[in-house]
Amino acid sequence: MTVTIKDAAGIEGMRVAGRLAAEVLDYLTPFVRPGVTTNELDRLAHDYIVNVQGAIPAPLNYAPNGYQPYPKSICTSVNHVVCHGIPNDKPLKKGDIVNIDVTVIKDGWHGDTSRMFLVGEVAPHARRLCEITYQAMWKGIELVRPGARLGDIGHAIQRFAEAAGYSVVREFCGHGIGRKFHEDPQVLHYGQPGTGLELRPGMTFTIEPMINQGRREIRELGDGWTIVTKDRMLSAQWEHTVLCTEDGYEVLTLSPGAPPPPAFVRAAGASAPA
Repeated sequence: MTVTIKDAAGIEGMRVAGRLAAEVLDYLTPFVRPGVTTNELDRLAHDYIVNVQGAIPAPLNYAPNGYQPYPKSICTSVNHVVCHGIPNDKPLKKGDIVNIDVTVIKDGWHGDTSRMFLVGEVAPHARRLCEITYQAMWKGIELVRPGARLGDIGHAIQRFAEAAGYSVVREFCGHGIGRKFHEDPQVLHYGQPGTGLELRPGMTFTIEPMINQGRREIRELGDGWTIVTKDRMLSAQWEHTVLCTEDGYEVLTLSPGAPPPPAFVRAAGASAPA
């Protein structure tokens, strides 16, 4: 395992890329409404990243080993889609939930974040799944500090989600990020405290739990990218890129339009710099 430690210049590059990724989601927010297609959201995001931010959409033509090149600039995962949903011409409808996942490259650095969006009025059970998943992500984030271990993060997320009656997807996880889209380490969203890699200042990685309403089993669709719940029940995901600092953490993908941390995090005084 080769984990990159960012120096001051690298950290600043990651701050810029993370902020830009979050601002794409801010920009898209008013467009996420009944009747819009995810292809239209992809077009809006692509134009904003390229023409306004002067950045590159990392997913477009991304082709890890064994995969066909990803054909779009963002991922849009609707309802029972767990992750890697490919934008298409099907309009969103009232009651849908959708995860929009954005990664931008700016000056060689990657910023990666995703949010859940509620399309019009949604059912209480769908809203609760999104809220619990958001809180689960922050349960993991708030444990980031030098000397903590990756197992601490995964255990906190798993315990919180399962206590709420949900299941944690295990086949996909968070990851180191920097000059490369996906670096070491893998950041599992389940595990045992006190196990796994010890965190050090300068590490940057994503925490991005995928939480299912029903069972945790998943399957891949024929396009080679889209992952869905096997039981076709709902799934939700949130994602932030996080820096391990000398005395805690900094969330690099916060922006004016990002939801605030849950009350339990604010009470602990943890956040990104002003």
